[in-house]
Amino acid sequence: MINDILAPGLRVVFCGINPGKSSAHTGFHFAHPGNRFWKVIHQAGFTDRLLRPEEERHLLDTRCGITMLVERPTVQASEVALHELRTGGRELVMKMEEYQPAALAILGKQAFEQAFSIRGANWGKQTMSIGVTQVWVLPNPSGLNRATLDKLVAAYRELDDALVTRGL
Repeated sequence: MINDILAPGLRVVFCGINPGKSSAHTGFHFAHPGNRFWKVIHQAGFTDRLLRPEEERHLLDTRCGITMLVERPTVQASEVALHELRTGGRELVMKMEEYQPAALAILGKQAFEQAFSIRGANWGKQTMSIGVTQVWVLPNPSGLNRATLDKLVAAYRELDDALVTRGL
């Protein structure tokens, strides 16, 4: 079982699609050695040091959190069914209404579009929000994503810069 890392007053909640097999095995988010999440959020400015997956609770010290759209582990996110994403989208809205972070970053454009029945979403800040929570779509840091580390870091840094501009 992989638990959400959520608390009131967060700057951002990163929302993965679903756990991979490594995360399911260890119980930690983004645990596969090929996943670049921890490196990306560090280089983008969200953490002052590179955290290991087993240190995930320290994210709360930086006012960051993690959740997922679907709890069922798979080898690849493409194995997640549309109905699971839609259900996960509704549950995600309820979580964000409860915790109201400044931003929600959904990690994957296709998953975002499917979960919220939206077509043609752009990367970055979305027009929709959930209460006071801005919704962002960022590239998935999975090693299966062909985006370079530099491109991932730049996309995540845009969110960090926007939060800093808002005094968060």
